[in-house]
Amino acid sequence: MQVADSIRAMIVAGRFAGGEKVPGNELADELGVSLTPLREALKVLAGEHLIELTPNRGARVTPVTIDETRHLFEVLAGLEALAAELAAARITPTQLRRISQNHEEMRRHFETGDRAKYFDANRRIHDLVVEYAENPILSQLRSQLSVRAERARFLSVAVGTGRGLAMSDHELLVEALSRGDGAEAHRVWRKHLLRSGEECCAVLRHEASQPVAGDDAQAPAPPAPDPIP
Repeated sequence: MQVADSIRAMIVAGRFAGGEKVPGNELADELGVSLTPLREALKVLAGEHLIELTPNRGARVTPVTIDETRHLFEVLAGLEALAAELAAARITPTQLRRISQNHEEMRRHFETGDRAKYFDANRRIHDLVVEYAENPILSQLRSQLSVRAERARFLSVAVGTGRGLAMSDHELLVEALSRGDGAEAHRVWRKHLLRSGEECCAVLRHEASQPVAGDDAQAPAPPAPDPIP
């Protein structure tokens, strides 16, 4: 699984473009493995819909589409909102402090403009909310989908500008969790995830509208909302 984890991280971070052929021999050399474990890793990633395997044609990275991104976030919004509701009823003081600490770390990176560290702290909060829901079926379903959504988030990071709404949502979530208010935690987190999906789709639409090389058409301005949920 370590080989699959390494390649998955490369795909999520955008090292390979959608539709690009996976360079098997180069990756095997880079990761220090033979082609056999590499092929097994690609089968795992194909099961996660990150890779498309075609007989006699090798493996290609599955493109990120607007429709799939919208559908993913619609489902993730429901799953993570339920996780927030359950976590509000089950969270311990120690767990709440951990989420609060990550929230403060995210705020610091927001203020300093360190987008990569902001993104990491943000993602940890989402993961912790699911963990503290203490529902293994929910956690498994969310894990299967979130890695695909992460690709859209990474693609959208480059053009986002404002993260105030995301910070506000996270602040409201921490407050709801501290009060044990499951209904409010559900409402805030569902709205947050749906907005995140809309912002990712906006960025994908912007990228799709860019002129090809040699096209003199004026490109539209990038969307204002920040895509980092």
